[in-house]
Amino acid sequence: MADLTTTFAGIKLKNPIIIGSSGLSDSLENMLDLEKHGAAAVVLKSLFEEEILKEMNANLHRMSSDGFLYPETVDFYDFYETPEEGTSKYLGQIQEAKKNLSIPVIASINCITASQWTYFPRQIETAGADALELNIFVLPTDFNRSAEENEKIYFDIIREVKKQVNIPVIVKLSYYFSNLASFLKRVSGSGINGLVLFNRFYNPDFDIETLEFTSGAVLSDPSDLYLSLRWIAILSGRVDCSLAASTGVHDGTALIKQLLAGANAVEVASTIYKNGHEQIQVMLNELNSWMERKKYASVDQFRGLLSQSKSENPAAFERVQFMKYFRGFQGV
Repeated sequence: MADLTTTFAGIKLKNPIIIGSSGLSDSLENMLDLEKHGAAAVVLKSLFEEEILKEMNANLHRMSSDGFLYPETVDFYDFYETPEEGTSKYLGQIQEAKKNLSIPVIASINCITASQWTYFPRQIETAGADALELNIFVLPTDFNRSAEENEKIYFDIIREVKKQVNIPVIVKLSYYFSNLASFLKRVSGSGINGLVLFNRFYNPDFDIETLEFTSGAVLSDPSDLYLSLRWIAILSGRVDCSLAASTGVHDGTALIKQLLAGANAVEVASTIYKNGHEQIQVMLNELNSWMERKKYASVDQFRGLLSQSKSENPAAFERVQFMKYFRGFQGV
């Protein structure tokens, strides 16, 4: 067997496959089975910022004024009040997972502001989480907000959370930025330990018969791989933290491609929903067989081999290829 170990966000993993935040990691039974089938770490199903605020405000409504909470009230909540079902259940889930799993347990918070809820990561650390993933996505739909104002929200969240915890902080982001490379470079230098590219968000769709809103493309497709593959390859060796790829990694071939691009790990969910927990070992077997065929003894020997910074043809990741492949394209 080749050495499949890797390090992401300062955490040693037995292989590069992390179970992404989803219903897959919402029960101890599921997580134990995922570990048995080879998962190297699990990201718990996300707790939403709104859930934390709702419960906090329910407990502290008598001490709040127009939705604003003074630091003293947060301290009161931390030490004297019992959290309600959602947050206490989440902390209990972390404790239970850490007690029963031998693989790292990563907590997850889905957030859009740096307001009021950022005391909670301290409790997540106390509960025993190995790391915290911040799934941040501010859809840039406000016509009156500048790009700089949108970007500031991300740095505000990171700063406030970093004040609270000593465990590794991982940030999962979208690609909705006007200067993506520059932004991700700056985020990587903000003190975080890992970047995950990219988060999967709600896509609205229309039912043309009922004329109602529906959800579109909940699970990823193998063709979704290429966006993150390009950006992992562009950023590899150029950012100040670890990189993980997410969305579109459905088989061993996709896993190998992301490692060649420079990813330290991948987060998977859709392929597990579609193919079962056994898919983890299928992907690892494909990786191991490929490494033996190519005579690589460890993942570190080939990670980033095809990244842009090491490529003899860096333009392969940029627009010139669109011109090359589509000029004279006749379709299939």
